Amino acid sequence: MVNSYPQALTIAGSDSDGSAGMQADLHTFFARHVYGASVMTACVAGNSYGIHASVPMPTDFIDQEFKDLADDYHIRAAKTGMLADSELINTVVKNYQAADYGPLVVDPVIMTKHGNQLLEESAFNTLRTHLIPLATVLTPNFFEVEKIAEMTITTEADMEMAAHKLQAMGAKNIIAKGSHADPHQTVVKDFVLLASGEHFWLSEPYHQTDRVNGTGDSLSACITAELAKGTPMKRAIEIAKQFVNAAIGSPIEVGHKFGPVNHWAAMERDFK
Repeated sequence: MVNSYPQALTIAGSDSDGSAGMQADLHTFFARHVYGASVMTACVAGNSYGIHASVPMPTDFIDQEFKDLADDYHIRAAKTGMLADSELINTVVKNYQAADYGPLVVDPVIMTKHGNQLLEESAFNTLRTHLIPLATVLTPNFFEVEKIAEMTITTEADMEMAAHKLQAMGAKNIIAKGSHADPHQTVVKDFVLLASGEHFWLSEPYHQTDRVNGTGDSLSACITAELAKGTPMKRAIEIAKQFVNAAIGSPIEVGHKFGPVNHWAAMERDFK
């Protein structure tokens, strides 16, 4: 039957070295046995040393990408990655609301894992007021949780309070990712707050490695893939946490500096 196979959509930039962005999302979809479609929002030129140039896609081109997918495919879940400015965020919001692409996983790419801000304030405010309320799942890293919730987090109670603040903004399910800035830590703990009110912590071993490019993309993409297959929300989040930890724990030597996670290693694990 046409379109009977689970299909997921990534709305993100193309990363030329394949370690993050759209490429990491598509690697993850493939590993989780879901067909991946894409709406390209920008093209980034870079390698393991860093990003050296980027070009945004015109919004009328992005509109056409969305239309063509809606006219032909049955997208069962979608996710966003880095959206460069307010115009682009509004374009994505408009197109997502115009078609049925299933649940939306928002990876709010605002701050790097080291705490450096990526978005200008005007784009951040647009994301917070227009995109986050559409999120079925919101997956901020530690610094993004602090930024969105407008609070400093020093304890687990702080993280739980921040997650409730994010949920009050409209996002239904929250995965507030814990800090991994301490090289001496042995675990990374994420706080999960579900739409039902159920909440819990997820913990996986901490891996000391510089092969972590694309971890946030892969986590949100794995959740998206699982939702496209009909996996219940709680289990989708649990699988994604395990999947990313497996990908980090078996690094591959690609590039000279900051390398990608290993989707092959994660693909060989059974998280059912």
